Amino acid sequence: MRIFIPGDSAAVSVGADEVASAFAELLPDIQIVRNGSRGALWLETLVEVELPTGRIAYGPVNLKDVQSLIDADFLHGGAHPLLLGKSDEIAWLASQDRVTFARVGIIDPLSLDDYRAHGGLIGLRKALVLEKISIIDEVAESGLRGRGGAGFPAGIKWRAVAQTISEEKYICCNADEGDSGTFADRMLIEGDPFTLIEGMTIAAIAVGATKGIVYIRSEYPYAISILQKAIDIARESDWLGARVLGTTNSFDIQIRVGAGSYVCGEETAMLESIEGKRGVVRSKPPLPAIEGLFGQPTVINNVLTLATVPMIMAQGAEAYKARGIGRSLGTQVFQLAGNIARGGIVECAFGISVDELVNTYGGGTLTGRPVRAVQIGGPLGAYFSTAQFDTSMDYESLIAAGGMLGHGGVVVFDDTVDLAVQAKFAMEFCAIESCGKCTPCRIGSTRGAETIDLIIKGVRIDENKKLLLDLCEVMTDGSLCAMGGLTPLPVKSAMINFPADFNGVRT
Repeated sequence: MRIFIPGDSAAVSVGADEVASAFAELLPDIQIVRNGSRGALWLETLVEVELPTGRIAYGPVNLKDVQSLIDADFLHGGAHPLLLGKSDEIAWLASQDRVTFARVGIIDPLSLDDYRAHGGLIGLRKALVLEKISIIDEVAESGLRGRGGAGFPAGIKWRAVAQTISEEKYICCNADEGDSGTFADRMLIEGDPFTLIEGMTIAAIAVGATKGIVYIRSEYPYAISILQKAIDIARESDWLGARVLGTTNSFDIQIRVGAGSYVCGEETAMLESIEGKRGVVRSKPPLPAIEGLFGQPTVINNVLTLATVPMIMAQGAEAYKARGIGRSLGTQVFQLAGNIARGGIVECAFGISVDELVNTYGGGTLTGRPVRAVQIGGPLGAYFSTAQFDTSMDYESLIAAGGMLGHGGVVVFDDTVDLAVQAKFAMEFCAIESCGKCTPCRIGSTRGAETIDLIIKGVRIDENKKLLLDLCEVMTDGSLCAMGGLTPLPVKSAMINFPADFNGVRT
């Protein structure tokens, strides 16, 4: 018999370690598995008991609940106020379509046996017997696009690296998850690190790379620890190293820890940081696919992009592209955060509406007050009003509505929020996090925050709003990268969708 108690950062932050220790002390003969969180964060700590008929879930379990669960015979599914029934039948989870997160919360993150038993390494073994171009064709045919925010087709990027002649090539995984309200990269690494390693290995085989680097933010110490252990296990199992699974392919992975710079989430700034330099955005061209890390051809993909590749290779491109809408194919891992009753991970096909995410999955606000706004796509994403809640959550629809998908973060605000203050925050955020290389971003963000502050104080409102829009245009058109180029997006969306907040005194 096994008990599953999440050991990832989200669960640990609400007492999962203490709960696990209490069960271990009171039930010394029971195996306790520290799995990843299933993503229903309002139910943490979620405790699951493995029975012949499936797993039974209880939650949210606190330290004070441990003895009463034992008294209620929870090991055999006994009745208790925290009983949720079969884990797979919890409506919030059962209604999702988990592909990238299929194993997260299900397996022991550091058990290769668990990983293989749930479909791990099938994609890699298939890739090892295919021609390199066939692997790239499969990824391209699936329609997989970058999940880091840009949405660039992964197959096109891989093809460019594969066609560039060089003695050395790299696979760089961008795990510098700096957007507010996003946590999917961390949760996947902590809950299913082998799927990221497998995805990076498939990419390496496809383009002829021998070295991989995961650039991960220093604020994720537990994810760093889990990933390093997984890499060590993969090496010991002859998965990584000179002969990948006994073949002639050579590939290994190292971790590089970032120093807290938001702009290093931009791919070229990340490369500068990995090379030991200050994290400053590079001019393009050349593109990283041609001259990337240390001047060599480099595939740069986000965690979720690379972690989706094993499923695509195992199940086939057709199965993946059957999901989604328009040019947004497959699934997206949405992250619900902010003032929300049921925050967490929702993976489903592109095309779900904002309303369904926020009100059906999210359950509205935690405060119980009406939802007034959501910000989609991180701190540089647009603010949407409830009048726009029928918008489809896919790349093209969000752009058409004046926003962007970004990394899939959805941050909810109730009716107490002041959008002028939020717009000022966007400019201040840019001013703090700018690498400083280009003037529109470095100076424009500072002037923008000052101008919004004048509007909030009621100083020459019409004149300053016109000035602010002009400044936004300069930042959009003149900034070197998306840091300055996208900062006007939350500002302008707030002005357009919540004009009352920019009249000096909110009504």
